[in-house]
Amino acid sequence: MIDETLAGPVAGPLPPVRHWPAHDLAGVEFDPVLSELMEEGPVTRVELPDGDGWAWLVTRMDDVRAVADDPRFGRAAVMDRPVTHFVPKRGAVGFLDPPDHTRLRRCVAPAFTARGVERVRENSRRVLDELVGDLVAAGPPADLTSAVLSPFPIAVICELMGVPPADRHGVRTWTQLILSSSHGADVSEQAEEEMGTYFAELVDARVDSTGEDVASLLGAAVGRREITLEEAVGLAMLLQIGGEAVTNTSGQMFYILLTRPELARRLRADPSIRPQAVDELLRYIPHRNAVGLSRVALEDVEIKGVRIRAGDAVHVSYLAANRDPEVFPDPEVIDFSRAPNPHVAFGFGPHHCPGGRLARMESELLVDALLDRLPGLRLAVPPGQVPFRRGALIRGPEALPVTW
Repeated sequence: MIDETLAGPVAGPLPPVRHWPAHDLAGVEFDPVLSELMEEGPVTRVELPDGDGWAWLVTRMDDVRAVADDPRFGRAAVMDRPVTHFVPKRGAVGFLDPPDHTRLRRCVAPAFTARGVERVRENSRRVLDELVGDLVAAGPPADLTSAVLSPFPIAVICELMGVPPADRHGVRTWTQLILSSSHGADVSEQAEEEMGTYFAELVDARVDSTGEDVASLLGAAVGRREITLEEAVGLAMLLQIGGEAVTNTSGQMFYILLTRPELARRLRADPSIRPQAVDELLRYIPHRNAVGLSRVALEDVEIKGVRIRAGDAVHVSYLAANRDPEVFPDPEVIDFSRAPNPHVAFGFGPHHCPGGRLARMESELLVDALLDRLPGLRLAVPPGQVPFRRGALIRGPEALPVTW
């Protein structure tokens, strides 16, 4: 809950509404508009290019955590309060509040525990070894994204989800069409509908399953009538799409390591620091353009002396929170010895990303495999010529040309 001791009287007029263009940014450049908003105050107002009207934005770590974990800010209310042109499906897990949200997440929680992630670790390592082996055999130059960083997370999340190997290419295609705005809304909506039909059939076929994969866990929950098939499909799609975000995250990680070779040298020289280094890279990299889904204030709430009125839309910026100098000294510096490192790269509160543990495992395996097996790995083009995705919700390189 928000610390009421921080809430004082409303101080003066409302802050001005800042238009936030949310440009496609290359490399790991931090959004300059977000930097300005962070300087302007802990609570500002923004207008996004895909939105209707304005929304509050909070950027300090304590406020971000507070809003994300406070039931007075709801996701379900977004359905009735147009904040962006994106119209979510009613009942989608990202727009549910507890207890319904908790009920759905509980069904798949075993797949994302330490035990659930360990269940897929060895097979994930084998898949990665094969991909890197194929990369080495083909010889340089190569596109690290298409050769390794894209197929590896697909294989991992599909195994965790219970998607058969024969279906994985189609699932990958749907995901890319859903995540990109460059193909047009009609194409994205069709891909979403086709993916929904696929997962409905997959889950429905497993209503009597005792398997540990996500589709089996969802099927069993549907069979016990704990959730509906529609709810199961919505959650399956969210997890599948989210799992492939590792492609973009790892792309940014290796872009950093290949453009700052001193960091890669440290990781090769001291493998023991790699898990801690992955956490620091997760804190540092700009995962997305602008901000994600909003919340709506269900009652009047004050944050840092600013009154948020019932019905107001509120965005939290996890990117900004991860650069909060009160929490991370010298936040613009990548410091592999940073400890503690309480970053919120996977969100916070009830809607935090359930796949955080899985993403860390994948990132650590990638760092081990690529740094150890390719000691001469380097960019094959100047950093400015690395193409980055355009029109995508999640930032990352479209291709990562490398040689060794």
